[in-house]
Amino acid sequence: MVSQFEFSLKERNAGFHIVTNEILSHIPHLPTTGIINLFIKHTSAALSINENADPDVRIDMKSIFNRLVKEREPYYLHTMEGDDDMPAHAKSSIIGVSLTIPISNGRLNLGTWQGIYLCEFRDYGGPRKIVATIIGD
Repeated sequence: MVSQFEFSLKERNAGFHIVTNEILSHIPHLPTTGIINLFIKHTSAALSINENADPDVRIDMKSIFNRLVKEREPYYLHTMEGDDDMPAHAKSSIIGVSLTIPISNGRLNLGTWQGIYLCEFRDYGGPRKIVATIIGD
């Protein structure tokens, strides 16, 4: 069985946000076993799996990426959409736009300390569209 759902995540400020429960709230049913692929339909945000317990991790991740890819660099050519746009595209490419997660016993088979992150790289990115494709029994 293959099913697919498209939905939007609520708008967030720039940063790393745990969205596991919000994503699951848009998916009516998970199979007993299978996989789910989550794809974000944007070039200035990303999806990742990381620490879901200590909020300092999210703060540190934002700091790390802001040091790696800075705004207002003189060599950026793509600048018409704001100082945060080109850095957002680069950060999105580094992290990636999709995740594949196993489903076991009708649940996401994540590790104890793992959660799904929306990595929002724009100051005002707006709602983010997600496509969830589920393959399972």
